[in-house]
Amino acid sequence: MRNGWISRVLSWIAAALVGGVFGVAGTIGHSLMWGPLPVGLVVGAIACAAILVAIRALTHDRGATLAAGLGMLGMLVLISGVGPGGSVVVEDTLSGRIWIYLVAGLVLLTVAWPRLSRMPVGDRTGSES
Repeated sequence: MRNGWISRVLSWIAAALVGGVFGVAGTIGHSLMWGPLPVGLVVGAIACAAILVAIRALTHDRGATLAAGLGMLGMLVLISGVGPGGSVVVEDTLSGRIWIYLVAGLVLLTVAWPRLSRMPVGDRTGSES
């Protein structure tokens, strides 16, 4: 029993670290534009969504997914403020606002997504009542 609890906490810590890395990478790259295309926003969102879905699918644990999401959001908040030299990573622009709400929405969606293996299965006989 005790080993199960320890391994679960360690998996949450690992998920938070991985989420933090993806959060930093996405936050730094979110403002990349190729002409009118917000490439950094799209690639960062796909990467963050992919790691959240992968953690949820592989661990079947909302806690690990939440830990990864909190790592993402925590690093986003940490590096979004004004740095000691006055630099700002996430500017108060439309792109910056979309990035913040997009990451929060992705975390919320992946944590709240229902477990499909526990959903009731309908009548498989094909007959109608």
